[in-house]
Amino acid sequence: MGMPEALREWTAERVRTLPDDGMRYEVVDGELLVTPSPATPHQRALGELHLRLGGYLRGGTVGELFLSPADVEFDPRTLVQPDLFVVPLREGRRLRRWADIDQLILAIEILSPSTARYDRLTKRRLYQRQRIEYWIVDLDARVIERWRADDERPEIVADRLRWHPSGASEPFTLEVEEYFAQVMD
Repeated sequence: MGMPEALREWTAERVRTLPDDGMRYEVVDGELLVTPSPATPHQRALGELHLRLGGYLRGGTVGELFLSPADVEFDPRTLVQPDLFVVPLREGRRLRRWADIDQLILAIEILSPSTARYDRLTKRRLYQRQRIEYWIVDLDARVIERWRADDERPEIVADRLRWHPSGASEPFTLEVEEYFAQVMD
């Protein structure tokens, strides 16, 4: 007799069999994460950050920027869909398939009430283990929580965020207050 469905551990393969019902399904270390479709402010914040960060990365040698939905599978028990993420270029070449991703340079999540626990705990721990810089964009507080691999606490950025990835000649600079004014006001 097989194990009851609810007690079986979740895998990336199993998540891919779930219906396309408007929910976002992810799995981290065998734990299923289910969140609803994002709200309008979330999408506005995501779009604006995509424009700004995309402009910085375009034509460079650092990496390529993507937005969700996109399956990022670190191992058979872990499949995530960061809102925004940067994949490093391989020998100057851009990504061809999601399955080719084995590392990220940066992962970004736009916080919402339904994702706060996952974003601040479950995913943060995953990204830190993977040695990926991680930003949590908090629309209510109008700050960005910046996590690096060895951080025990986030850097709370309310004024200017500077990101200088390896291989970039100049840093990316985000005027945080101006960004939130554009997105929220």
